[in-house]
Amino acid sequence: MNNFALLCTLCFIAFAALISMRQKLGLEKEILIGTLRSAVQLLFIGYVLHFVFETSHPAFIIIIILCMITVAAWNAGAKAKHVRGIRSRIALALACTEGVTMGILLGLGIIEPTPQYIIPVSGIIIGSSMIVCGLLLNQMKREMETARGEMEMLLALGATEKQAVHGSLRRSVRASMIPTLDGMKTVGLVQLPGMMTGMIVAGADPMEAVRYQILIMFVLASSAAMTAMVLSLVSYRLWFTKDARLLPLLPEDR
Repeated sequence: MNNFALLCTLCFIAFAALISMRQKLGLEKEILIGTLRSAVQLLFIGYVLHFVFETSHPAFIIIIILCMITVAAWNAGAKAKHVRGIRSRIALALACTEGVTMGILLGLGIIEPTPQYIIPVSGIIIGSSMIVCGLLLNQMKREMETARGEMEMLLALGATEKQAVHGSLRRSVRASMIPTLDGMKTVGLVQLPGMMTGMIVAGADPMEAVRYQILIMFVLASSAAMTAMVLSLVSYRLWFTKDARLLPLLPEDR
């Protein structure tokens, strides 16, 4: 794609902004900010990856992965920013998922130990896990309102924090994994995923692209389950005060 073709893609942004203006949605500012940020961020990471791919130094790979985890944890933590310490727990869950998943991929020789494979796959793992964290926290906020009476009754009867919140955690973990599982059921029939499409457009053999996409789908399913389970286990106490009472509801949660 040449620069002129890239510039022409702005017509899609203009169309979205026009719809927002005509329907008085008030999203023009968000569309503009999102457009500028995505363009700048992608151009920046493009230059960074070009440098890292040329050097192939492990330290740069680790730094990029740590940056991914930090940004993902900060972004997902915004879903429950009133819960003190939630971002550090999200970072821990993402780090565990990345470490275990990448360890298996490299240990079994499924992908090559080069930046060209490690960084993109890590981005897919951390990015999808970030979405799982956000969905889990959103569901937990709803549970804090809808199941509050149930949890307070269990606490009054002598249940521990883990016992009181167990049902809500289970529902939250389930809700956070549904989009990933639904995507697995329709992949190839409703949509052609990004990695597969990108490889085909780049000229790769379709069957080779399919094999890599199957790998990614299986990795996403495992990552979603692992992230949801780890985050629920390390964060459930944060929804309680030090004296084992539920955190008060904020006005935005009501």
